[in-house]
Amino acid sequence: MLRSILLALDDTPGAIAARDYALALARHTGAAMTAAVILDRRDLTDAHEAVPPGAGAFKERRDAALLRQTQEAGAAAVAGLREAAGDFPFTVQELAAAPAPALLAAAGAHDLLIVGRDSSLGREAAEDGLAPVIEALLHDRTRPLLVVPPGARFDPAASALVAYDGSPGAMRAVQLFALLGLGRYGATVLSVAEDEEEAAALAGTAAGFLQCHDVPAKALPVIGTHPVEALLAEAAAMPAGMLVMGAYEHTGLRALFTGSATKHLLRRAPCAIFAAH
Repeated sequence: MLRSILLALDDTPGAIAARDYALALARHTGAAMTAAVILDRRDLTDAHEAVPPGAGAFKERRDAALLRQTQEAGAAAVAGLREAAGDFPFTVQELAAAPAPALLAAAGAHDLLIVGRDSSLGREAAEDGLAPVIEALLHDRTRPLLVVPPGARFDPAASALVAYDGSPGAMRAVQLFALLGLGRYGATVLSVAEDEEEAAALAGTAAGFLQCHDVPAKALPVIGTHPVEALLAEAAAMPAGMLVMGAYEHTGLRALFTGSATKHLLRRAPCAIFAAH
């Protein structure tokens, strides 16, 4: 069962949605919540930065201003979380390192890491609305990741959509989804294959596993060659409360969980994505 959540705190629209999603999920499950504030000092402690003669004082003032801005932004994000949380308790953890390694290290003490899809986490630019830290987090096997897009809300009664292709990443995602107790209100398992029998066998395998863990699950085999489009269409039609999927498989045999397909889903999914590697 879900016992501990780590939230990457930020002030982007997706990060605010992630904050509210994490709070609602923590309230619903009784999980403890820790908010991680990134204080990335890479730009402030680079000993190899070239400094022209006489510019040392300018660099010191600039670094002090950047640090102050970072601290003020973090304090504002914590204040926003405190207002949104009301009387719900949470812990704040300051991480003084680059976002990816800092969050990977901190996530080891928690069951689930939640991050906004567009989170800048300091000074990182989110190209096409997708935070660069997400790729690094998905490549690591420390903890499952929940990516929340702007506007997404936690609905405890909404069914999840499970993408399943039989790959190790998909198997791990389904297992963690069940063991963390996130599927208590049901799930639809969607599998795509050119052969109807293969699609049915894949979807039935994952649905059967979920049913063994008391998750009301149904199989949805789809005949075709475009799993990403099938998932996006079904997620919107349900509408899905969460999309469960593996990430970054490199077997060369499955089309769904390659890096490019994963990024495409992350950018376009209308709901939060629960991803495991």
